[in-house]
Amino acid sequence: MDCYTANWNPLGDSAFYRKYELYSMDWDLKEELKDCLVAAAPYGGPIALLRNCWRKEKSASVRPVLEIYSASGMPLASLLWKSGPVVALGWSAEEELLCVQEDGAVLVYGLHGDFRRHFSMGNEVLQNRVLDARIFHTEFGSGVAILTGAYRFTLSSNVGDLKLRRMPEVPGLQSAPSCWTTLCHDRVTHILLAVGPDLYLLDHATCSAVTPAGLAPGVSSFLQMAVSFTYRYLALFTDTGYIWMGTASLKEKLCEFNCNIRAPPKQMVWCSRPRSKERAVVVAWERRLMVVGNAPESIQFVLDEDSYLVPELDGVRIFSRSTHEFLHEVPVASEEIFKIASMAPGALLLEAQKEYEKESQKADEYLREIQELGQLTQAVQQCIEAAGHEHQPDMQKSLLRAASFGKCFLDRFPPDTFVHMCQDLRVLNAIRDYHIGIPLTYTQKYRYKQLTIQVLLDRLVLRRLYPLAIQICEYLRLPEVQGVSRILAHWACYKVQQKDVSDEDVARAINQKLGDTPGVSYSDIAARAYGCGRAELAIKLLEYEPRSGEQVPLLLKMKRSKLALSKAIESGDTDLVFTVLLHLKNELNRGDFFMTLRNQPMALSLYRQFCKHQELDTLKDLYNQDDNHQELGSFHIRASYAAEERIEGRVAALQTAADAFYKAKNEFAAKATEDQMRLLRLQRRLEDELGGRFLDLSLHDTVTTLILGGHNKRAEQLARDFRIPDKRLWWLKLAALADLEDWEELEKFSKSKKSPIGYLPFVEICMKQHNKHEAKKYASRVGPEQKVKALLLVGDVAQAADVAVEHRNETELSLVLSHCTGATDGAIADKIQRARAQAQKK
Repeated sequence: MDCYTANWNPLGDSAFYRKYELYSMDWDLKEELKDCLVAAAPYGGPIALLRNCWRKEKSASVRPVLEIYSASGMPLASLLWKSGPVVALGWSAEEELLCVQEDGAVLVYGLHGDFRRHFSMGNEVLQNRVLDARIFHTEFGSGVAILTGAYRFTLSSNVGDLKLRRMPEVPGLQSAPSCWTTLCHDRVTHILLAVGPDLYLLDHATCSAVTPAGLAPGVSSFLQMAVSFTYRYLALFTDTGYIWMGTASLKEKLCEFNCNIRAPPKQMVWCSRPRSKERAVVVAWERRLMVVGNAPESIQFVLDEDSYLVPELDGVRIFSRSTHEFLHEVPVASEEIFKIASMAPGALLLEAQKEYEKESQKADEYLREIQELGQLTQAVQQCIEAAGHEHQPDMQKSLLRAASFGKCFLDRFPPDTFVHMCQDLRVLNAIRDYHIGIPLTYTQKYRYKQLTIQVLLDRLVLRRLYPLAIQICEYLRLPEVQGVSRILAHWACYKVQQKDVSDEDVARAINQKLGDTPGVSYSDIAARAYGCGRAELAIKLLEYEPRSGEQVPLLLKMKRSKLALSKAIESGDTDLVFTVLLHLKNELNRGDFFMTLRNQPMALSLYRQFCKHQELDTLKDLYNQDDNHQELGSFHIRASYAAEERIEGRVAALQTAADAFYKAKNEFAAKATEDQMRLLRLQRRLEDELGGRFLDLSLHDTVTTLILGGHNKRAEQLARDFRIPDKRLWWLKLAALADLEDWEELEKFSKSKKSPIGYLPFVEICMKQHNKHEAKKYASRVGPEQKVKALLLVGDVAQAADVAVEHRNETELSLVLSHCTGATDGAIADKIQRARAQAQKK
């Protein structure tokens, strides 16, 4: 245990700091770090290097090489820089490399050196050039802040949703500030800059002079400033050699340290652990590293090589040409277990487990001591927590074995904490491997859990480490849609970019790997293939897509409209078919569009339905092109009523319809259309001669209107002209005279000749008009077969009963019996019943 704490360095009496090696770097750098622009992503992210040749006049014409490495020094990408001079590099939260050029253009590259996009920081930046830049991170995204040659600041808080903001001007600023940084507070980004002994805070509207609380006198300049990882704390390095540490608002001072070095440091970053009360800052010069905090003494390290500091959530990564190390505060659980002469429960449990492996009775003594103090649960928890903060797997196993040993003597210790720690450490050890190169700590991994495990999987996918990502998903038993399916989809999107493999082989390989995996969209993969210029591959991949609604939009985008139409028709989705049809209509000329429809009957039918409501002229053209005279005739009939108001136009449209029906060999429709034309002309003549409204009435309504107007002869002539059957004419005249209540004319009409419809309708129509007297006149004239019904209509039940009994008709007898109500009809009912009985006997 003594050897284990050999690299612990005390900072005051309350905290220890340790520095251990993450990787031995083997990246064979061609340039010194001090001669390069360097950017390293947090959370164990990649490292980008670009030789800063633009500051060397004699080398200005040499094109530098942009190199991207993993944190372990494994090369990820290398490309010759062909653009303008670069002022700063930085990584976004999505691990995209942002390269800020002198002209204000920001070029965005992927992890493997693939160009993604670019954007400009505005015309003012372009005109005044860029002096300095910062890439910063907030919980809302990654931002860029620019200092221009006019000594003005411009920034965007989120490069994913670019909104440029020009910061207020600093009064009297005639040269570049000695140092500056970005601060984020309450979702607002501020700029803090130093001009001589003065500090200014810029927000979106104002420039305010600020003074750090409790700052030592005699400061004439601020040489360096650093903000903590969470933007809560700020450190200032002054020309007097003092380091002021306080809150980012500068209203509260935490401590002040005199490092006795007045030379400006190369870097200064915070080194603090979440939820720790200790606050420390790491300051780096050419060959010296100093950790200072609220203690009279500092921790100092000698740097053998030029190094670069990367602030992390729980410490600082330090890499050079040969090594990559991690400096952090020793966690409380580790300190209590491993510090010299510790009697903490975790320390005793670890010793008990070691003695147990030696088969020594001291194991029982240690265990009893812990149990007597009632601290066994605490001891197990300490060992589990300390295991999470260890980098070496051997020490992790030792602590977890001790925790497992202690759990055996507890009745109700929940296993979740132990199991989850084992899972987390197995995942962390896998991604910390040299060939993977993501030195994530347990604290950072725990932070990731707040954002779901998907963040870590996304990082592996970005590095194209698909097998490892799938193994982690299966090990953690993540839902297939969130885990394996999503990773396979990313793999497929990468696979389509391999242009040295044939389309057929790529499509087959993707289908064999993915199959019907839920959550995988072949259309998304096809879209990526099309974006890479492989249209034929995209079509082959779309054949595996079961959802036509996903196939069709991409086919339209690829200008494969006819294939899209076939897929839409196969789907049976009419809305989808309409979408393709409208797209085809705008894309093709009229003739080609109609020819395409002729080859697709279903599409043609749907388009006709659309045209009936939206484009009548197009519908007419469709019928003409197909020589569909039957539908063309129907079209002109509808048009004659829908569009034409003048009688001449309507008759002309009907004549065109009749001609079309003759061509279609539909003589009935043609004759009916000609009769309608005759009727229209007659109605117009009747309106002119008699007045009133006749147009658009049916033939029957026209006859009825004439009768109601007293023009009986005209009505009869009209019936003869249009060959209305006698029965129908009698019905029309009967109904009209009854409506007029012209009973005298009705009687004359009934006697004009023998009624072709009988006389029961006369009875019914009179009773409908509540004229029983007239109804009785016609009841006597009704034939025997309808006599009973007529008598019942006029209310003569007794006579109806006599007729029914005489006829001995069961139906008539039942009908009469149903009309016998009350005591007065009792005799009639008895009479009917006897007649029915006699009929049944016979």
